[in-house]
Amino acid sequence: MTLLESLEWRYAAKRMSGAKVSDDKIEHLLEAIRLSASGFGLQPYQVLVIENQDLKAQIQPIAYGQPQIVEASHLLVFAAWNEVTEEKINHFINTVSQQRNVPIEMLADYKNAIAGGLLSRPQDLQANWAAKQVYLAMGTALAAAAELRIDSTPMEGFIPAKLDELLGLKEKGLHSVLILAVGERHAEADFMSGATKVRYPKEELFIKL
Repeated sequence: MTLLESLEWRYAAKRMSGAKVSDDKIEHLLEAIRLSASGFGLQPYQVLVIENQDLKAQIQPIAYGQPQIVEASHLLVFAAWNEVTEEKINHFINTVSQQRNVPIEMLADYKNAIAGGLLSRPQDLQANWAAKQVYLAMGTALAAAAELRIDSTPMEGFIPAKLDELLGLKEKGLHSVLILAVGERHAEADFMSGATKVRYPKEELFIKL
């Protein structure tokens, strides 16, 4: 299947069957997320991978009772940094140095560009910037899941403060932004299964200059 065929196949599943997604597919999906684009390459977020059914049951009322929460094989909670610190930037630059085998000194301009662009911002704007990077990762996750023939449902419909408390995110310096439920669509129970995909035509969506 091509990428376009996979995107045509996918939709936001409203009901899932409870079937488990294989470990191999989950690891492939997580690797795609790891390789996603982000501002400066900083990846200012972490992804909690939740398979425990009791924990999913606790999350369901926080997500307004959406059935996919407990019917999914896994929940991926995308949680952004609460702030960008010099320590985090240094850790990232050290990682770049190690993985590219480049001396730290040669990365000084890169480090200064990141610090200059982010450390001067108030903490709430740092957190907002980090949250925007989560959406880039979510886009990658949706496309990767479609190629793997994993059904998925991206969710903004939950109470962030309550989810943060349940998962202890504040103590980790994080705040929840999005949930991705992944599993297998329940075609018989899902009224949207098999529905025609509705998107604006190219003539309305794109402006060529």
